Amino acid sequence: MDLKSLIRDIPDFPKPGIMFRDITTLLSHAEGLRYTLDTLTAKCREAGLTPDYVVGMESRGFLFGVPLAYQLQAGFVPVRKPGKLPAAVHHIEYELEYGSDRLEIHQDALMAHHRVLIVDDLIATGGTAKATAELLAQIGCDVLGFAFVIELTALGGRQQLPDLPIISLVEY
Repeated sequence: MDLKSLIRDIPDFPKPGIMFRDITTLLSHAEGLRYTLDTLTAKCREAGLTPDYVVGMESRGFLFGVPLAYQLQAGFVPVRKPGKLPAAVHHIEYELEYGSDRLEIHQDALMAHHRVLIVDDLIATGGTAKATAELLAQIGCDVLGFAFVIELTALGGRQQLPDLPIISLVEY
């Protein structure tokens, strides 16, 4: 299936010069969504990725992370932006192209040596995925790899990540 045909390009969003890859058109296409999730699952299994938990980053990582966790018979744990989680959190500050940001995870969500797979809809510069991996490493988790629907190869995000399996279905 040609997933690129199901992903809408929106030029100059959120600012001039950016080509936004809109997955809402993929999400609304039943066959395309099923194919995406089945293919992510198959590629994870082929790579030997058997996580205890799938970790998805806010917010589009939730859309793919939860059904992928179900398919892999794993739990799901969200990584959120500041102030969105109600209990005590672990956190990490990380640098963006213009400024910094922070990610948080509940302190009781994961324990040392839990095997985790990090999932998001897209990898661009790799900053959020890298910060998530670092946050999980601070907890003592074993990060098994990464899974993305879309990879923007020109931005070099893959090179920012640890030397682990990286799955992506569509490259731009």
